[in-house]
Amino acid sequence: MAPHFALVDVNNFYVSCERVFNPRLEGVPVVVLSNNDGCAVARSNEAKALGIPMGAPWFQMRELARRHRVRVLSSNYELYGDMSGRVVAILRAFSPDLEVYSIDESFLDVAPVLALHGGGSSLGQAIRHRIRQWVGLPVCVGLAPTKTLAKLANHLAKRHPGFGGVCDWAALPAPEQAAWMSGVGVGEIWGVGRRLEPKLQALGLHTVRDLCRADADFLQARFGVVLARVASELRGMPCLDLDTLAEPRQQIIVSRSFGHPVAALAPLQEALAMHAAHAAEKLRADGSVAAAVQVSLHAHPFRTGERHEGAVTLPQPTDDTRLLIRAVRAAAARLYREGCTYRKAGVLLFGLSARERPQGELFDFGEAGRERSARLMAVMDGINRAYGPDTLRSAASGLERPWRMRSGRRSPRYTTCWEELPVVS
Repeated sequence: MAPHFALVDVNNFYVSCERVFNPRLEGVPVVVLSNNDGCAVARSNEAKALGIPMGAPWFQMRELARRHRVRVLSSNYELYGDMSGRVVAILRAFSPDLEVYSIDESFLDVAPVLALHGGGSSLGQAIRHRIRQWVGLPVCVGLAPTKTLAKLANHLAKRHPGFGGVCDWAALPAPEQAAWMSGVGVGEIWGVGRRLEPKLQALGLHTVRDLCRADADFLQARFGVVLARVASELRGMPCLDLDTLAEPRQQIIVSRSFGHPVAALAPLQEALAMHAAHAAEKLRADGSVAAAVQVSLHAHPFRTGERHEGAVTLPQPTDDTRLLIRAVRAAAARLYREGCTYRKAGVLLFGLSARERPQGELFDFGEAGRERSARLMAVMDGINRAYGPDTLRSAASGLERPWRMRSGRRSPRYTTCWEELPVVS
C-alpha cells in the first residue's frame, strides 16, 4: 500500500531555531528554559546525553550546566513562532492539504504528489533538503498509509540514522515492518502515551506489534474506541483524516507569570492591559468579537494556590483594544486585595462570535464612531505586523514594565524585530 500521509517534524525545534542564527551552538549541549527561566522545555541531543530531563528546574541543573558548559537560553517564542510559519509555508508548496499539528509538526496528504517526486523516499528527501536550505532547520519525515503509522515512521527516522532522516513505511518489506514494531515500546505510540502504558503492559501488550495484533473488540470494550482506532491504523486501515479546517475558537487566553511578585494595583493593571491588547489582536485576526472578559490574579507564593477571578459582560461584543483594556482594568480594581502579592495575571475572552459588522458602544455613538474604531484597530495591527509586536501600544500597558517575565538569556528576535536583526560587518 502506497503512503498517503507524511509527518514532518523539526528535530529539537527550539534548539534548532537558536542554532540557525548562532552556529557556535552546534555540537554543544543546549537547554532552552520556560517562562521566567523556570525549567527545561527543550534540550539538544548533547544535553539529553548528560542526563538533563525535560522539565528539570533550572536551579537543580545549574551546577551540572556549569560543569559541562551547557549553553542555557531563555525561550524566544517570537522567533520560534515565525520560524514555524516559514516551515509551514514551504510544506504548503508540496501539498495544499496540510494539518498543522503543533508548532514543530505537520501532517500532509501526499497521495496526489507522490508520482511527481518519484515516490515517498524521494519526496521526503526533497522536503528535508528544501527546509534545510531555505530555513536552516533539520527535519525528519515519516510516510505511511495512516497517520498513526506516519508517526511511527517519523519516530524511526529520528532515532535510526540508517534511514537518512526519511522513513517510507510502505516501502519496507513486511518482515522488516514486524521487526521494527517489535522493537518499539507501546508507550511510544501516538495516542497511547505513558498513562496507558502500564495498563497495556499488564495485559501482555508491551510493543507496537503486540498492540497491532490485539483484538479490536477487546481493546474497544476495555479502553474505548480511540485505542481500537489506533490499533486499526497500525494495521494499515485509515481511521483518521487530516484536520485541515481549524474550528473557530471558543475563547482566547493570554496569561503570564511576573518576573517577581507584584503587590501594587497599578502594575497589575498594566500587565492585564498588555494581555488584553494581545488577546484583542488574536480576536481581530480570527475575525471575531468577544461578549465577555474574565480576569484572573494568582496569589504568591505558589503553594497557596489562591486565585482571584472575576468576569465582565461587555455592553456589546467588541474587538476594540481600548474597550477591552477598560474592562480588565475595572475588573482588576475590584479583585485586588491590599497586602496580597501576586505571581501571575491572565485575561480570558469568551462568548466569541463572528464579526458581522463594526461594533457599537465606542467613545461616541453612531456609524462614524464604529468605522473609526475599525480603522484604528486595523492601523495598530498593520504597524505591529510590520515593525514588531508592541511597536504601537496603549499607554495603559506601561512603558518600563518591571513586572515582565524574566528572560535574561533570550537570544535576539532575529526575524521579527528590526532592532535585533543580525549585522554583518
